[in-house]
Amino acid sequence: MAKFTKEQIFQMVEKENVKFIRLQFTDILGTIKNVEIPVSQLEKALDNKMMFDGSSIEGFVRIEESDMYLYPDLDTFVIFPWTAEKGKVARFICDIHHPDGSPFEGDPRNNLKRVLEEMKALGFTDFNLGPEPEFFLFKLDEKGAPTLELNDNGGYFDLAPTDLGENCRRDIVLELEEMGFEIEASHHEVAPGQHEIDFKYADAIRSCDDIQTFKLVVKTIARKHGLHATFMPKPLFGVNGSGMHCNLSLFKDGQNAFYDPNGELEMSETACQFIAGILKHAHSFTAVTNPTVNSYKRLVPGYEAPCYVAWSASNRSPLIRIPASRGLSTRVEVRSVDPSANPYLALSVLLAAGLDGIKNKLTPPEAIDQNIYDMSKKERVENNIVDLPATLAEAIESFQENEVMTAALGEHLCEHFVEAKTIEWDLFRTQVHPWEREQYLSQY
Repeated sequence: MAKFTKEQIFQMVEKENVKFIRLQFTDILGTIKNVEIPVSQLEKALDNKMMFDGSSIEGFVRIEESDMYLYPDLDTFVIFPWTAEKGKVARFICDIHHPDGSPFEGDPRNNLKRVLEEMKALGFTDFNLGPEPEFFLFKLDEKGAPTLELNDNGGYFDLAPTDLGENCRRDIVLELEEMGFEIEASHHEVAPGQHEIDFKYADAIRSCDDIQTFKLVVKTIARKHGLHATFMPKPLFGVNGSGMHCNLSLFKDGQNAFYDPNGELEMSETACQFIAGILKHAHSFTAVTNPTVNSYKRLVPGYEAPCYVAWSASNRSPLIRIPASRGLSTRVEVRSVDPSANPYLALSVLLAAGLDGIKNKLTPPEAIDQNIYDMSKKERVENNIVDLPATLAEAIESFQENEVMTAALGEHLCEHFVEAKTIEWDLFRTQVHPWEREQYLSQY
């Protein structure tokens, strides 16, 4: 990440003819919010004096304590390449603070910083994330509203003309690279209309910032191509859903703490303990890593998404896979996470789960190197393989019962997250869906 001073930012703003600044932050549901200011207010913003009404943001504060301040992270400054020539738009990603200057405990980005401090107290210096977000492209109708019509019939790694999303995907990559992303791969995914763009790993905060920026760029450029990009986990029945595999690694003074050339699979004891912690808390953190009603339509057998709590160095059906790379690239891939997750909250619970394994010197169960989807229920029980939650309601209940996971979000975020998700489940549960009418209206 580039390191900028205030003086450098003022120089870039003038040189590039920037006219507006977006002060971005993320609400509890993972939605990007922003306060846009004219460039004349930039100095005020950089002095952390830009105030907004926190009571209007999902999961923030009550109306009687609404004043909140935006603290721009100078290193997140970027100019949006697609903005108008008459005056470009730049952005900062901000942390939220109380009027007294203290970090706001309901800010997901601040919360991840808090959990990272717990990591540093154990002697680690960095927690890295390499995300693999997937998305679908649907056509827009004549009014600019999204349809369910896909723009291609491509499959895994297909090329044009089958993959008609290739040009859109290429433009997304070019925009991202202009904004400083290091793109590692871009390809069509398994389902028609489904795509994946992988970018280089970074420290947890930077990587979560990148995920949010990535979503914004993908949606913006897709619309320029007459398409709607969605990160909904399972928009279509009968095909694979969209995941966001998270490749995780802990570092200590520039060295990968998960790598040990003399260990089994060249994995360190720290890595094994981290894996054990992830497996122990997986059932509970799923409410955060898979936070929508729709998330659980993806976590079903038969569509490559993991729905069983297990790990393997070679098998792609368990929750955790260990990619073959070693040395600095040694990592733990958590495959259940989907792109509807708030990345700051997802990383908070994943890190807390792994650290709990390290603190308590947990030992992971035996690796499962056979296809779990082909196992019977009896075989899974014999191998101590448990299922992930089947519904958002089950996931919320499990999350609330887990003290390590609730502590990872803190009291404020935990209370508002559970409240929002309980309302979401109740709205879904009490709704009459088209499937029910198709099945029962004529029969009864």
